[in-house]
Amino acid sequence: MSRIPYKYLSLSGINIADYTLDELKALVASILERKIHGVCFSAYIDEQGPGAILSEAQIRERLSVIRPYVNWVRTFSCTDGNELIPRIAAEIGLKTLVGVWLDDNHETNEIELQNGIAVANAGHADLLAVGNEVLLRDELSDDELIGLINRAKQAAPGVPVGYVDAYFLFEDHPRVTDACDVIFANCYPFWEGYPAAHALVYMKEMYRRAVNVARGKKVIISETGWPNLGPITRGEAAPSFENAVRYFINAYQWAEEEGIEIFYFSAFDEGWKVAHEGDVGAYWGLWDKDGNPKYV
Repeated sequence: MSRIPYKYLSLSGINIADYTLDELKALVASILERKIHGVCFSAYIDEQGPGAILSEAQIRERLSVIRPYVNWVRTFSCTDGNELIPRIAAEIGLKTLVGVWLDDNHETNEIELQNGIAVANAGHADLLAVGNEVLLRDELSDDELIGLINRAKQAAPGVPVGYVDAYFLFEDHPRVTDACDVIFANCYPFWEGYPAAHALVYMKEMYRRAVNVARGKKVIISETGWPNLGPITRGEAAPSFENAVRYFINAYQWAEEEGIEIFYFSAFDEGWKVAHEGDVGAYWGLWDKDGNPKYV
């Protein structure tokens, strides 16, 4: 009898250690068919990246690929057409964690914030993330970031507002943590060099550390994932098809068992990331750059 679970069989207690690759791929398909919580979503196609102007038609086409398999999408920006994504997502039944992109450019930060507030007040933001890893990149001070978070909270009452960064920075910046309604923690065992065999154990510890400083606020894993290709090895963490598949399954087995909300990174492979992360940066998607599923 096959060990591959039926579509609606609980993942709890399944030991995938000796599953064949075909069985693992079938399990990925079953997880996606019953829908994962969410994915990190950018609507860029090949040869595009931040700064490209997104059309409504392109956004709809890219969302149509993932719509049957997710309940939420997380966006990263509220300019260049990205501010259209939440409305379109809502129209097709998806909830949205709306991202306001911040960096060291105060002029563009103001545009992003005002657009994010407008999206929220239009009823298209279920959650609002003011900033993404701006502390990790050392681009804004705590006071500057807290000021922007508080402005969003005041201008968009009723929409929970938080901030996205690596899990450990919520320990290092308690005033920022206190300013958030919800904590959005990025958890990447790969980038910290942990081998795939132990990656889930380490991600659980990352999550627990964020929970420990959240003071009872909800903690959502805003990014986690594993690349399937690339020459870069981080410590003992290696990109591979099987490592990526096993990490995905383990993450959602844990998410089901403990009620953890995860935005998987990412929806699509994105070639523009090579300039920032090397070749491995282009291969984090659950779908390839052309919208074909990679792991089923």
